[in-house]
Amino acid sequence: MAVKSEQVEKNLVKLTFEVSSDDFAKAINRAYTKNAKKYTVPGFRKGKVPKSVIVKYYTEAVFYDDAINDVLPDAYEAALKEADVEPAARPEFDVEEIKEGKPVVFTALVTTKPEVELGEYLGIKLNKIEHNVTDKDVDAEIKATQAKNARLIPANEKKIKKGNTVTIDFVGSVDGVEFEGGKGENYDLEIGSNTFIPGFEEQLVGKKAGEEVDVNVTFPEEYHATELAGKEALFKVTIHENKVKELPELNDDFASEVSEFETLDEYKANLKEKMQKAAEDKVKTETENAVVDKVVENAKVEIPEAMIKDQTDRMVQDFAQRLQYQGLDINQYMQYTGSNVETMKESFKPQAEKQLKTTLVLEAITKAEGIDVTDEEVNDKICEMAKQYNMEADKLKELMKENDIDNLKEEIAMNKVIDMLVNKAKITKPRAKKATTEEKKEK
Repeated sequence: MAVKSEQVEKNLVKLTFEVSSDDFAKAINRAYTKNAKKYTVPGFRKGKVPKSVIVKYYTEAVFYDDAINDVLPDAYEAALKEADVEPAARPEFDVEEIKEGKPVVFTALVTTKPEVELGEYLGIKLNKIEHNVTDKDVDAEIKATQAKNARLIPANEKKIKKGNTVTIDFVGSVDGVEFEGGKGENYDLEIGSNTFIPGFEEQLVGKKAGEEVDVNVTFPEEYHATELAGKEALFKVTIHENKVKELPELNDDFASEVSEFETLDEYKANLKEKMQKAAEDKVKTETENAVVDKVVENAKVEIPEAMIKDQTDRMVQDFAQRLQYQGLDINQYMQYTGSNVETMKESFKPQAEKQLKTTLVLEAITKAEGIDVTDEEVNDKICEMAKQYNMEADKLKELMKENDIDNLKEEIAMNKVIDMLVNKAKITKPRAKKATTEEKKEK
């Protein structure tokens, strides 16, 4: 294949390449086979119209889109390889020439990776990050579990107080008209949880079960339902029950109900062990992030706009998928938040730039330090992944494509670079602050 490579501007290359007339003719035949049923010509049954007749009626151009989509990916990949160009974003394609019996000429504007000017990256100075688990922390976690396992019982005091849970019916209206989502029956509301509109829960304090209460509130200016934002509303509320939480006693029975342990002491010991492990993991992650952030800050790199656009597009797509897993639709989310695709992309842009710069800098260090990934390291990682998926390593490897293996190698290389940066960092424990007079008095 004859490929012409032209440097248009910094990090932008124009590739000109061809697909032979024979290969394109074969692609047109495949397009005909795929789409024959779409065309109707008088005198022929649908799906039985010869290609020559379709071309006569509609011209051969009706097959061009499918034929181009057929041949372009492989031709583009071959052109990249021949021109030794590594793309960093989606290209912009154009068809320069397409004539029967002649090669089809394509062009591609390809964004390439920018040069990275590394700053200091070995021996980064950092204050030691610590997260210690105390008995007080363990007790707080146990109390949180205790609260989750509380049961609601009728309150001895008739009047509603903060912290009580009330069962209510409510109907909301604006200017005398009920609005969607403003009605509920037998709804359990914890007073002070700030679940409802600001000012709603406070107006139930001091009331009693059996009472009917008018609650007047104003919707926040930033309320997700724009038709209600900033408007005054009236809620007709009927209070059915006033309840308080009864906490389970902290004893061996409690431990056996909330864990696999028979005694409270065993439960506490295991909980502290888990919390310490979580604290160590947090220290490791925060230390790695702090070192990498300083290394990236010391480097210089100009990221092409096309790379940032691609990254923000991917981030929006990932966000939409996460919403789907939660049973939400991105269009509904944008409606609730008063946003749109463009504002979402703009909000993701700083994070996209940071991620791209971090990746580019770590790749540059990988190259500078000559860090390689061995087959043994790849196999070890596949075995680790297989255990997580509860399947045989050989089976997982069979399912993985070449691109998956390449991505795995990149991940291993990145982790090796980060480990090296942390190991060579100069991490010191900060000096303890002198206690103030007030702190000494407290002691």
